Amino acid sequence: MIVNNSRQTQTDALLHIAVVGHTNTGKTSLIRTMLRSTEFGVIEDAAGTTRHVEQATISADNTPVLNLYDTPGLEDSRALFAHIKKLQAKSATLRPPQILEQFVTQVTVNDPLEQEAKVIRQVLRSDILLYIIDVREPFLEKYRLELEVLTRAGKPIIPVFNFIASHERELEKWREYLSSYQMHATLEFDTVAFAFEAEKRLYQKMQSLLESHYNHLQKLIDYRAKLWNQLCLSGARRIAELIAQVACYRESKTVNNHLIAHTLLEDRLQEFVRKAERQCLHDLLTIFNFSEKDVAIQNIPVSNGQWQLDIFAPGILKAYGLDVGSAAAKGAAAGAGIDLMVGGMSLGAASALGALAGASWSTFRRYGDEIKATVKGTKWQCADETTVQILYLRQKHLLKKLMHRGHAAQDMLHVDKADTEKLPDQWQKMISTLRQNPSWHEPSPARNGNAQFQELETKLVAALLDA
Repeated sequence: MIVNNSRQTQTDALLHIAVVGHTNTGKTSLIRTMLRSTEFGVIEDAAGTTRHVEQATISADNTPVLNLYDTPGLEDSRALFAHIKKLQAKSATLRPPQILEQFVTQVTVNDPLEQEAKVIRQVLRSDILLYIIDVREPFLEKYRLELEVLTRAGKPIIPVFNFIASHERELEKWREYLSSYQMHATLEFDTVAFAFEAEKRLYQKMQSLLESHYNHLQKLIDYRAKLWNQLCLSGARRIAELIAQVACYRESKTVNNHLIAHTLLEDRLQEFVRKAERQCLHDLLTIFNFSEKDVAIQNIPVSNGQWQLDIFAPGILKAYGLDVGSAAAKGAAAGAGIDLMVGGMSLGAASALGALAGASWSTFRRYGDEIKATVKGTKWQCADETTVQILYLRQKHLLKKLMHRGHAAQDMLHVDKADTEKLPDQWQKMISTLRQNPSWHEPSPARNGNAQFQELETKLVAALLDA
């Protein structure tokens, strides 16, 4: 008995929200977007897709806060209103909510108003109503009659304007109509062109209308805001990881490689870059709970570049604990035993290596083979500057699209050009730093704990989120 009472108390504490409106206005779409899930309900262009009341729960930190009820569309508001008026004439002493109660008890299975009765029954059981409006539709009599019926329930109503993009004039007319019903707590919430701030304002309007649920809703607002920020940050970090992965990647190439070897090397590089972007796309879709069918992305045009390590580049010198103006950087202080390692190198090359080895022998042992190969003329095949730029711009464009895509959207995102996006400040310097640190190609404790990498990642993430 104690367990049952506890469950009953928890259920009673939940906020019950009926999502109502005419057929095909976006009721199921709204709930999908609030849940950030494409799995809830069925969305079709045909009217009357939802035939029964369906429930979904939204929680904060595993604590249920509210239940959303997706209701069938009100298809025959004229007949519904006429029926309610007849009941009112017969029972003049009953209050409006009691008239609605009488209506739902009288409607039987296969009654022409059975669907409307399902809606009214859930309305009476709920704490607040979200009345979904497709602003592309004119304010016809059917909407006026629906509002006449719904207001009789005595429940707070928040009109929610859907499909508002590029329909400013229609939206303004709807506001004017609703003001005549004393409905001023309206909300713009486009279920296709999503904005997190709209979701936040929805909960805030509920707070203003339902004081007893204020604290629970505030907990939900804070939790959802934290969760949303984490999603966006995770997306940006995943793209930063892609840029590091591709910019650091390289294949060794020497003058002795024959033509077939060069071709195979180029094919391997191109496949690596394309596979890396496809995996990043998959991960981004997973983060925002979308699927592959939501996005169409063309194969990135990968160009091959040649890159040679600059021993005295600032990034390399910093790795050795040197600065550009140091005597060691100018080739002085040759380290002992260099001749045994450099073989047939020139005296100048040996002196350069000696300068670095003398500065930090342990660091030289780690990078020595790479530097020797560079001095001997080895080059590396890598994704060129244009390829890395396209990767960044396309993924930034995709991230913005996913952050503003409602889970009710049916159109496919096309990611090709991203002419509206910009490269971050100091882009060339960041890519140069990545090139000079090929060991950052894959995540590792050493890389992730490196202050220079952390600074670079922070700048990339900030640019991706326009922070």
